[in-house]
Amino acid sequence: MPSTQSEKEDEDERLDRELIELLNELRVALPGVQVLFAFMLVVPFSQGFSSLSNVERWIYFAAFITSALAAALLIAPSSYHRIRFRQRDKEKMVQLGNHLLLWGLALVAISVSLSVGLISEFVFGTTMALVSGVGIGAALAWFWFGLPLSRRARD
Repeated sequence: MPSTQSEKEDEDERLDRELIELLNELRVALPGVQVLFAFMLVVPFSQGFSSLSNVERWIYFAAFITSALAAALLIAPSSYHRIRFRQRDKEKMVQLGNHLLLWGLALVAISVSLSVGLISEFVFGTTMALVSGVGIGAALAWFWFGLPLSRRARD
């Protein structure tokens, strides 16, 4: 019977591998949230922003805040690593980083869904905003969370 990866590596090697995997995943997620947040920063200064209704402004604000919080959560593992560097805290760093990444992705999904809905409202109206915002939200929820969780449940 072939040995598994976990049988080949000791605890320190496993933690090193898991930390590298976490950092690589953060490298994928972080640029996306940075672009989204940058977009959210310039929206209020565009010409059409003044024509948004009060409800649309609250939707924008929710998208803006969730993108800012997502950026904070996705950047936090780097700060934690720098502050706790060489203090033999790698296990906690990997666990905490995993939780921060998952919560950050959830906030990115919410922000993207709200942004898609808001833009769709502005361009096409309420019906398209609801369809596209909820549709994108459902797709993100399924691909980012539902699919891996359903696989986990089967295992």
